[in-house]
Amino acid sequence: MNYRMLTGAALALAASPAFALNILLTNDDGLTSNLKALYDELRAAGHSVIVSVPCSGQSGRSAAIVMYSTTTIVADNDKTQIEAEGGCHNGAAVTGAPAVGAFTKTGFTGGDYNYVHGTPVMATMYGLDVLSAARWGKGPDLVLSGPNEGQNVGKVVINSGTIGNAQFAAGRGVPAIALSAGTNTIDNAALANPNSRLVAQQTLKLIAALQAKAGGTALLPAGVALNVNFPDSVSASSSWAFSRIGTYDTYALKFSSAAPWGLSGSLPPAATSEQAEDEAVVYKTRIAVTAMQVGFDHRPAAQQWLRLRLRDLFSK
Repeated sequence: MNYRMLTGAALALAASPAFALNILLTNDDGLTSNLKALYDELRAAGHSVIVSVPCSGQSGRSAAIVMYSTTTIVADNDKTQIEAEGGCHNGAAVTGAPAVGAFTKTGFTGGDYNYVHGTPVMATMYGLDVLSAARWGKGPDLVLSGPNEGQNVGKVVINSGTIGNAQFAAGRGVPAIALSAGTNTIDNAALANPNSRLVAQQTLKLIAALQAKAGGTALLPAGVALNVNFPDSVSASSSWAFSRIGTYDTYALKFSSAAPWGLSGSLPPAATSEQAEDEAVVYKTRIAVTAMQVGFDHRPAAQQWLRLRLRDLFSK
C-alpha cells in the first residue's frame, strides 16, 4: 500500500510544475493572436514564461541587430507601422513610451510581456541578457520564436526573423525552436484566432515529447535548433513528420525588374519525388519538424576538403 502511494506521488511530481521550464517567448511580429495563445497555453501547463518581442512587425529582418530608437518609441525606421498604430503593434505600447519596456496595453500589464523597439534579435537579446537574469537569475531553459504568421520553409529561412531569433539563442547555447503557422492565424481585432490556440496546443505536445526524452537534461543537443511549420489546416489531430530544409521552395523570390522596386516572384514547379521530405512539401499536410545547424560552420568532411584543396596556399 505504501509502495503504491510512493509511486503515485512520484508520478504526480513528474507531471507537476516541478518539471516546468523557464521559457523565453519571442517572435518577429510583435503582439499577435499566436503570441497570446502560446503564452496562455505555456502558463496553463505550469511553465514560467517571459515574452520579449519587437515593438512593430519585423518580418524578413533575419539576424539584424538594430535598435530603431534607444530612448523613446519614435516613428523612424518603422515609420509607417508606428504612425499607423500610434505606437507598437496592436497597442502593446504607445509612441513616446520607453524604447524598451513592459507592455502598457490593458490585460498585458502583469510584467511578463515586454517589447523592444528594434529588430527581432534585439528583442531576443533583451530577453536573454536582461529579463531572464532578473526573473530567474540565469538564462532560460528554452527559447521559442513565434509562432509566425506565415510558414518559414525552404531557402527563405535565412531571411526570416523568426529563424534569426532561434539561431541567435542556440548560438548562445540555449535550446531554441522556431515556430511558424499559416496566415489564417491572424486576428488583430480580438487576438483570439481559434487556429492560434490549436498551434499552441500542438506546440505543447512537442515540448512534452522533448522533455520525456531529455530526462532532465537539455532539450536539444548543442549546435542544433528546430524549425517547426504548421499546416494551414492545423487541427488537434494533425500528424507530425520529419522534414529538412531541402531544395524545394514555396516562395520563388526575385527582385522586380521595374518600378515599384522590390520583391516579385512566381509559383514554383511541382516538387519531385526526391523532395518529398522537404519542409516546403511536408508542411502542406503535416506538422513539419526540421533540424537546423547553428551558424555557418560546415561538417568535418567539408573542412577537410578545403584543407586539401588549398593546402598549397595554406602552407605559404
